[in-house]
Amino acid sequence: MGFTQFVVKLHSRCNFACPDCYIYELRDSSWSAQPRVMPRAVMDRAARRIAEHIRRHRPREARVMLHGGEPLLAGPERIRGLAEALRTAWTGLDTALDLVVQTNGALIDRRYLDVFRQLGIRVGVSLDGTRESHDRRRRYRSGRSSHDDVVRALDLLRTPRYRHLYAGLLCTVNLADDPVDTYEALLAHEPPALDLLIPHGTWEFPPPGLTPGPRSGSGRPQARELPYARWLVAAFDRWFDAPVREVPVRLFDSLVELHLGGASTSEVWGPVGSDVVVVQPDGSIEQNDILKAVHDNAAHTGCHIDSHDFDEAAAHPGFAAERAGPAGLCAQCRACPVVGICGGGLRVHRYRPENGFDNPSCYCADLRALIEHVRARITRSLHSLARSRHEEVTEGGFFPGLGMPLDKKPLR
Repeated sequence: MGFTQFVVKLHSRCNFACPDCYIYELRDSSWSAQPRVMPRAVMDRAARRIAEHIRRHRPREARVMLHGGEPLLAGPERIRGLAEALRTAWTGLDTALDLVVQTNGALIDRRYLDVFRQLGIRVGVSLDGTRESHDRRRRYRSGRSSHDDVVRALDLLRTPRYRHLYAGLLCTVNLADDPVDTYEALLAHEPPALDLLIPHGTWEFPPPGLTPGPRSGSGRPQARELPYARWLVAAFDRWFDAPVREVPVRLFDSLVELHLGGASTSEVWGPVGSDVVVVQPDGSIEQNDILKAVHDNAAHTGCHIDSHDFDEAAAHPGFAAERAGPAGLCAQCRACPVVGICGGGLRVHRYRPENGFDNPSCYCADLRALIEHVRARITRSLHSLARSRHEEVTEGGFFPGLGMPLDKKPLR
């Protein structure tokens, strides 16, 4: 099976100092050995390797995400160089190329946006809600607030000349922030899409505010609290109860779609794992870089674009484990009634030093509580709709296929 999501690390450093960043602040320090910026020869080689892989597998669409660190630190001309190399290598391919830069937004100006406009590069921006919540975690390395710079960039991105480039906002959940205030602060920037990211952690090093309790006699992890479920339930209800559809929220849209018999576009949900592959600035090919929350070199494959193509990289056991589906989950997950929705959660969140990834997610109890809440909300809504229309509800309480329109790929 081929990859359809390629993360290209244009720059290995960042101008922000975010305390929960999975690249710089958790378990992995390999970023420090990377060149600061991807050399032009590596960019050209990566572009050819990606196009070669797509030509072999012919998916309908592929996404190339320009990432970092902070990718805009590479400068507009280097970004232009990679985009032009990709467009050239793509010649003759029927596969649609979705080219996106994921940025903290602070450096966005007309120089960058004009390059993005010329080369069809969409822009995803990370913003953590209100000024207070954003500046609690997303400050410059000097400690200075970044909020005004990001808002200024979003105001420019929303002007008629550049609006079509606006891919959406990505927000990391912070338990210290009010979920409804966070959602409404994001909504004020008129994003075409939102995504919510739960912080990365493991059983050994739980995410902030999560204190998994002891395992029960059956082996099931017991959570003393459900802080992330409470936060996400409040945000979901605000979104779900809006009189009109305000914005797609990928985490929620995918969960609703799965309950209605559809497929997930969020790597958090569903039985099929992520097909993300990462190219580091030195040309190393790695697994999904959220594995950097586990330990040093957890995403390492030993592959490099000079000596391996992406099919050879895909044979690495780590990629196989990511795509193993329910068969690759622990016994507890396989027996769980919501496994078809949850899919075991993100692989990184299952890690324990003593048995690797053969565990449920450290978010297990929170994810299940959210799933069950959403199931109940959908069921009540559909019964109410059926009564109002004098229609019969299908077995199980659902109208299969009654879902919300989803975008094709997740923001990271």
